[in-house]
Amino acid sequence: VRHHDDGKKDKKFAHALVAGIERYPLKVTRKMSSKRIEKRSKLKPFVKTVNYNHLLPTRYVIQNDIDLKPIVGEDKMSNQETRKQMKLEVKKLFQEKYRSPALKSDKTNHVGFFFKKLRF
Repeated sequence: VRHHDDGKKDKKFAHALVAGIERYPLKVTRKMSSKRIEKRSKLKPFVKTVNYNHLLPTRYVIQNDIDLKPIVGEDKMSNQETRKQMKLEVKKLFQEKYRSPALKSDKTNHVGFFFKKLRF
C-alpha cells in the first residue's frame, strides 16, 4: 500500500506497509446451502509493515481494482483501536470484491488469484 525506501525514524530499514489475506475463503460448491456458503466465504485480512528483504515479488499485479490507500495508513497503525477499525474496513472491502468479482476479459483486470493461496 505504502513504501518507504530510506526508512523512517523508528524503522531505519527500507519497508512497506502491506495489506493482504491471512485466512483465505474455502472452496464452495453448488450443492451447499446459502448459510454454509456464507460461512465458507469469510476471510481474515492483515495489515503490517514488512522489510523489503522479506517481500517476494510475483507475476501477479492488482492495478486499480482494490484501492486501499484511503483506508490504510501509518498513522492508524500506532493505536490498537484504530488498527482494529482499519482491519475491519479492509475486510469489508475484500469481502465485497470477493463476492462480486469482475468478469474476465482483456480490458479489465481480474483479481481472482488474490483470493487463492499462493502455491510455490
